[in-house]
This record gives sequence, C-alpha cells and structure tokens, in this order.
Amino acid sequence: MSHSTVPRSRAEASTPVKTPEASGGATGSRKKKDPGRLSLGLRFRRDRVLLLMTLPAVVLLLVFNYLPILGNVVAFQDYDPYVSDNGIVSMLHSPWVGLENFQAIFADSAFWGAVQNTLVLFFLQLLLYFPIPILLALLINSVVRPRVRAFSQAILYLPHFFSWVLVIAVFQQLFGGAGLLSQLLRQHGFDGLDIMTDPSTFKFLVTAQSVWKDAGWGIIVFLAALASVPPDLYEAAAMDGAGRWRRMWHVTLPALRPVVALLLVLRVGDALTVGFEQILLQRDAVGPGAAEVLDTFVWWNGVRNQDFGYAAAAGLIKGVVSLGLVLAANKVAHLMGEQGVYKK
Repeated sequence: MSHSTVPRSRAEASTPVKTPEASGGATGSRKKKDPGRLSLGLRFRRDRVLLLMTLPAVVLLLVFNYLPILGNVVAFQDYDPYVSDNGIVSMLHSPWVGLENFQAIFADSAFWGAVQNTLVLFFLQLLLYFPIPILLALLINSVVRPRVRAFSQAILYLPHFFSWVLVIAVFQQLFGGAGLLSQLLRQHGFDGLDIMTDPSTFKFLVTAQSVWKDAGWGIIVFLAALASVPPDLYEAAAMDGAGRWRRMWHVTLPALRPVVALLLVLRVGDALTVGFEQILLQRDAVGPGAAEVLDTFVWWNGVRNQDFGYAAAAGLIKGVVSLGLVLAANKVAHLMGEQGVYKK
C-alpha cells in the first residue's frame, strides 16, 4: 500500500490541516506585494538622472512662486519697507492692522471698476480669442500640401515671439492718429481715426492684439492633438458615407474635446489676469477708466503709491478668487466626463 493511502488516526483525522492563510502566517497577515512594483529606493536610483534634471526647475518654482506667498502677510499690515534694508525685518516691525486693508478695498470704487474692466476683457477674449486657434488649427490641418501647411503655421506662430512693445508699435502704425488707416481715409476725403486712444473701442483693440500675437501658440497645441487622431477613424467614417463636415463633427472635434476642456479650465483660472504689460503700456492713452484692470490696479497702488499693504490685499483677493475659479471649472470638466487639470 502506498503512503498516500495509509489512513490517519481518529485524532489526526479530526484535526484540520492548517494552511498558512488559516494559521495567520506571514502570507495571510500581510498583503501580497505586487511583483511589478519597485520600492521607493529602487525608483529613486533608477530615475536619479531625471530627478537631477528637474531639480533646477523645482528650485526656481519654489523660490519665485511659492516662497513669495509668505509675503502676503503684508496684506494684514501697514507695511513700511523703509523700516529696514531687510524686507523680512520690515515685515516683523510693521504694525498689524488686521482686515483694514480689505475693508478699504471693498469700499473703493476704483477697485470695482478694475474688476469690471477685467471681467469684460475676459469674457470678450473668451468669446472671440479662444475659438480662433481651434478654427485655424482645423484649417491648417485640412491643407494637403505639407510645405503650405508648414509655411502657414510658421507665419501664424511668428508674432508669438514679438514683445508687447513691438506689437503695440505695429498697431500704432496701422490704427493710430497718424497711422496707415487714417492716412487712407484722409486721402479719400474722410475724417481720420485714432483707435489707439478711443476708450470705447479699447477692449476690442486689446482682444485683437492678443489674437494676433498668441493665436499661433494655441494652434500648435491643437495641431498636436489632431496629429494623435488615428487615420483609420477618418477612413472608416468615409467608408460609411460621411463627408468632410461629418468627419470633422464626429471625428475631429471629439478628439479635440479633452484639450479644449483643459485649456478652458486654465483660461478660466487665468480670468483675472488679462495682460499686465499690454494694458500698462496703453493705460495712459485711454485713461484708467477704460484700461484699469486688477494687475495694473495692484501695480499702481503698490509701486507708484507705495501702499504695499493695500496692493497686497488686492492681489490676495485676486489669487483666492482665481483658485476658486480653477476648482469650479475643473469640477464642471469632471461633470462633462473630461479629466481637466487633475483627476477626481
């Protein structure tokens, strides 16, 4: 008789066989490790070169973006930078005023005028500027010849490298009081136009400048999204009888939807920042009533009027509202089924 057929005694038969899981062994009390997952030390050694490459960028981000956040404490002080040559010592010795700066801001009509101008420019640029890179990307993507496509993309992207001083100088030569448009009108017996100093058209002028300068940057982003669309989808849609417009509606636009959602969330978060340098260069030409936005309001009160606590309070309000707009827009993107800036 073989060993496997030898009967056990009654005591042995009544005693259950203990497995490692039933006896609470090491494999039962601890979760099994994922064999494909590396430890933190191994991942650090594996990616040490990449981490060293990103270290300068991280340091710059901490020094110039996160460390200055500590300076928002001056929004609750009557900050005097002349107490000491050291800014930290000046903050420590400046008197604490609590919420007086915020109360003064909410009672300031100039602040609410800057808020109104900022929101008007944001909504106008969202309606007129944001769709233009999408339309231009679709137009360039439909061009068959690669040379024509590359040339068109280069021409549209070139103004992105121009400074705002150069952009405004070009618009001045075209639409100023002595510009090309005014000279043509006078030559034909009409009165000249000076759009550059007209407060009623300033918001449209700023939007046109932004479109001409930065539309090429958005085109690159959308063209990269279009390049990731498999050609098989277009071929399958064509075999099903879909024309050009049908293929664009059912294939191209759904491919752009995640990118559009992401850029829209970022644009909404940047709603209260509509171009500091661009507005500041033209502020005196049209007056603060038409050109004053939150960024120039902060600069004027903080740098020109030396009221640093007041300006810091206005900047802090802008930052908190912008953060809330990003979170709200990202929540809307999640409800629409898109990832947004970060996942749920």
